[in-house]
Amino acid sequence: MKVQVRSGDTLWHYSRLFMIPLNLIIDSNPTINSSTLQIGQEVQIPGFTIQKYTLRKGDTFWKLSEARHLSVDALLLLNQNVNPNQLQVGKTIIIPQRVISPVVNGKRQYNFKALTADIAQLKSIFPFIQVNNIGKSVLGKPIQEIRLGKGTKKVHFNASFHANEWITSGVLMSLLNHFLSSLTNVKPIRGLTTMPLYHAVDLSIVPMVNPDGVDLVLNGPPDEMREEVIRINNGSTDFTGWKANIRGVDLNNQFPAKWEIEKERKAEKAPAPRDYPGDAPLTEPESIAMANLASTRQFNRMLAFHTQGEEFYWGFEGLEPPESRGLAAEFARVSGYTPVQYIDSYAGYKDWFIQDFRRPGFTIELGSGINPLPLSQFDEIFEEVLGIYLAALYM
Repeated sequence: MKVQVRSGDTLWHYSRLFMIPLNLIIDSNPTINSSTLQIGQEVQIPGFTIQKYTLRKGDTFWKLSEARHLSVDALLLLNQNVNPNQLQVGKTIIIPQRVISPVVNGKRQYNFKALTADIAQLKSIFPFIQVNNIGKSVLGKPIQEIRLGKGTKKVHFNASFHANEWITSGVLMSLLNHFLSSLTNVKPIRGLTTMPLYHAVDLSIVPMVNPDGVDLVLNGPPDEMREEVIRINNGSTDFTGWKANIRGVDLNNQFPAKWEIEKERKAEKAPAPRDYPGDAPLTEPESIAMANLASTRQFNRMLAFHTQGEEFYWGFEGLEPPESRGLAAEFARVSGYTPVQYIDSYAGYKDWFIQDFRRPGFTIELGSGINPLPLSQFDEIFEEVLGIYLAALYM
């Protein structure tokens, strides 16, 4: 929500007027000098939208503000061209509306279009977040990263490396929405005050690593590659089992962490719906973008959301640091998921992250069943993984 500065206004006044933490208002307006606000300057207030209201007989700013638990000055600020002593029936005014309910609907077939719309809405309501394009998919879709927080501990989450695991994107976006709403409404999550986490953590989220693949599973083949993907899919137009990117390369088998072993033992020797690791490590734009992101940011810990199994993997070749064990124990406690230190699998993003950075990396297998998991599991998955999300930021 944007407001226009009046004479004498300060960001501190806006903080008290809307009951929004001052630091979030400051972070939502990075180009504004808070000590020299100019009359008429636009300031973004996080956690609010605007609602148009048609005045009725008997309405006053005092009555309208009292009914909505607002200050009269909030209405005066948003309606500077309206004389409060001469309200006209039928005239439209603007009323600030605090956002208390989730705006992300992750419990649906969560394709790239849904993701893009939700990111835009979150950015509008919570302008203290940053949205970055870290690369492009094979078909040119932006691979989007959401970044927030002011701390030095760098934590990264990602989802939908695998196409038919698209439910992970909806879950991760819903977790983010829950966290953002907690900040603006100053409302703890499971008894945990979240503003200290905002100050302590530099949070990075890539909610859909493989947008082309997700859209293939949910929307069917794109016109420009229809014949090619049907050929890779053995002539079938049923893509529910497709895990790879649009070129038939499994993105979570693309990283230089014993890639040669995985390449040799995989049955797939050419592009396929799943398990083909490519002709070499890091050939695909999606995997390159994720490798570059980790190398540039030097995350302190990384969590990749996959499905399924209600377990998570946290080691690689004994290279994981000692702190990984404590994190794994806490993740297991808060989620009920089974921790697994080692599995006979290589070339994954988690494997490469642990190998190259010697920092905690995790592959979290959400839910149970056959991919793609049914949306009927969404609520349960959300509650299970919420504890992991918070613990990853807190510990």
